[in-house]
Amino acid sequence: METRSSTDLPPVAKAYNGVDRNAFIFGWNPQAELWNGRLAMIGFLAYLLWDLVGYSVLRDVLHIMRY
Repeated sequence: METRSSTDLPPVAKAYNGVDRNAFIFGWNPQAELWNGRLAMIGFLAYLLWDLVGYSVLRDVLHIMRY
């Protein structure tokens, strides 16, 4: 008999609705919240990299508001 630790995860981590947490499912569900967060992080990182290169949207908007 194989013993399992309390920190072992099943092969596919399930959300509370019993579906794969990483499944891309349309609608109001726990998976949508995970994907929303992931895509928001990618967008934020893309903006930071874009700003680092020298194209600052925030600086341009603040410059326009100054006048």
